[in-house]
Amino acid sequence: MKSRILAATVASALAVLSAAAAASTTLTVACFTDLDRIVKAALPQWNKLHPDINIKLVSLQVEDHHNSMTTALAAGNHLPDVMAIDFGYIGSFSESTGLEDLLQAPYSAGQYKKQFVAYTYPQATNSRGSLAAMPADIGPGTLFYRKDLMDRAGVKEADLTKSWESYLDAGKKLKAATGAYLLARAGDLKDIYIRADLKDGEGIYFGDKGRVLVDSPRFVKAFELAKAARVAGLDAGTVAWTSEWAEGFKRGKVATHMSGSWFSGHLVTWLAPDSKGSWRTANLPAGALASYGGSFYAIPKKAANKGEAWEFIRFMTTNKEVQLNSLREMNAFPALLEALADPMMEQPLAYFGGQKSRLQWRETAAKIPAIRVDKYDPTANDIVNAELGNVLEQNKDIKTALSDAKALIERRVRR
Repeated sequence: MKSRILAATVASALAVLSAAAAASTTLTVACFTDLDRIVKAALPQWNKLHPDINIKLVSLQVEDHHNSMTTALAAGNHLPDVMAIDFGYIGSFSESTGLEDLLQAPYSAGQYKKQFVAYTYPQATNSRGSLAAMPADIGPGTLFYRKDLMDRAGVKEADLTKSWESYLDAGKKLKAATGAYLLARAGDLKDIYIRADLKDGEGIYFGDKGRVLVDSPRFVKAFELAKAARVAGLDAGTVAWTSEWAEGFKRGKVATHMSGSWFSGHLVTWLAPDSKGSWRTANLPAGALASYGGSFYAIPKKAANKGEAWEFIRFMTTNKEVQLNSLREMNAFPALLEALADPMMEQPLAYFGGQKSRLQWRETAAKIPAIRVDKYDPTANDIVNAELGNVLEQNKDIKTALSDAKALIERRVRR
């Protein structure tokens, strides 16, 4: 009798487990490196809230990920349930007809718009007025600098930030006194300058009706600054994200870097972990405001589990604790205003000598305009970078280089 009861109990338990397993869902999240660490850090909390929804995280390098997703969207197969998108690609992906419009039911993401930093929703809104993705984190433009090296050279923060010209002059004093380079690569100056001080609705590379802007005074000045840095020997001439580039930070041979606030995470975790207390953060030269980076999450129209995908995206973007944990663990600066209002923003950061850098980033984020993104931004970026290389390496005339860039962009993107 007891054996029959035990057998029946075991069978019942197995049936329950089998039913639970059958009822569980596996959600595929396609991501790129670094952002994948943020997803992993959030999984323990997700699993507590949704034990029936398993996350399968697929991660590639940034460029490989976006190329893979572009191919998948074009083919209409091998698509994930959730697709991460980096800011540099949001223009091209938002124009895709293969992504769900998150403003529409059942998502109705418009209800959350006022909960996010003002410029984020416009970045993911396409020409049809559809919202292609939800913002997760942002990158307020920041000047990172080595205070110990500046002190040795008699350079003050104000010398770095007063103007773009004073920034270069400070670099000359720095190089003479310490031998350190002001920049890892002259192109960093161009990259930040072309993003700075745009007005609401303006684009980096394209204006109204697709007008190409790369021969404008903004680009001329950006190229002039980069060329001046190269001529003065202020940049190390390395290629971004290479081992040689990283060594410049590790060995204290590069004294400043202009990027989004997210770069702080790279300094802390792998570029210069032994330089704790030596680095500082400041606003960009001349009080420039720039958005440099950020991440988004989208749902492909052919995703298999759209309801669960939306639940995951809401969890990653509108959950204050998830956003704060991303900041705590990976230095991903929140796009969610509720997270930005948290006392955590006022904490001094030991790596930056006790500075309250997050307050600076929050203030910058509040002022950054909502710039226009374009599906051909990556194409224009590649062409402009190639012409900058011609200017720096072959001494090509700047205005000729930009004129050639404009002509090639116009040929490539005829609409």
